[in-house]
This record gives sequence, C-alpha cells and structure tokens, in this order.
Amino acid sequence: MERNAVNPVPWSVEMGFNQGEVVSGPSRTLYISGQTAMSKDGRPEHDGDMAAQLALATDNVEAVLAEADMTLSNLVRLNVYTTDVDLLFRHYGLLAGRLAAAGVAPTTTMLGVTRLAIPGQLVELEGTAVSPASPH
Repeated sequence: MERNAVNPVPWSVEMGFNQGEVVSGPSRTLYISGQTAMSKDGRPEHDGDMAAQLALATDNVEAVLAEADMTLSNLVRLNVYTTDVDLLFRHYGLLAGRLAAAGVAPTTTMLGVTRLAIPGQLVELEGTAVSPASPH
C-alpha cells in the first residue's frame, strides 16, 4: 500500500492537513463512526470543557483504530464537527499535535453544527483509516 499527498497549495500542510491523499495497492479500510467524549460505559464526559472533550474524542478514535490493528498514522480522512468553531480553534493544537506525533496529516473537514447527538457534547470526530492488506 502506498500513500501520496496531493497538495496543489502549501498552506494546508502548514495547518496540519493534506488537500488530498491517493492510496493505492492492496489495503484494508476502516470507516470510523463519530466519536465524542463518551466514557467506556457510554456516559458523556467533560460537559462544557472543549479541551477535555477533544482529548477524549481523540482517545476514542484511537481505541477504534487499535481494535482494527491500526493507529492514528493510518488516518487518511478526518471530519470534525463542533458546536463552537471559535472555541475548538483555541484547542485544536491538541488534536493537531497528536496527528503530527503520529506523522500524519489526514484530509480534514471542520463543520460548525447546531448540536451533536448527545446534549452537552461540543466536538465529534469521524474518520477513515487505511492500512496494508493483511497477508492472509
């Protein structure tokens, strides 16, 4: 499997994401449902705390990835939904730092929404991850 960034402009890379990625060769694809700041037993956590919610939502993305034998380095697409774009931007370095530490700059879309499915949640992350096909 091979990944190639597609960036007709340089500014997105400076912000931590690629404009596109071409993935070729035998691969496995994982589609990750929206992850929020939910505890392992399904309770919302950190009401009103964007930084803590963003950290836990990212942890939950990593948990789904780990269950599929993947890591953040396998993310090729990340959608970020938030009820407060300005507040999220103040804490976005947390997510960007974790992605950078994984050596990845997935294609990303951020959308401001009226609310998320669980009241009190401020941010939701969904993604697509790709890894080399298993040698079975």
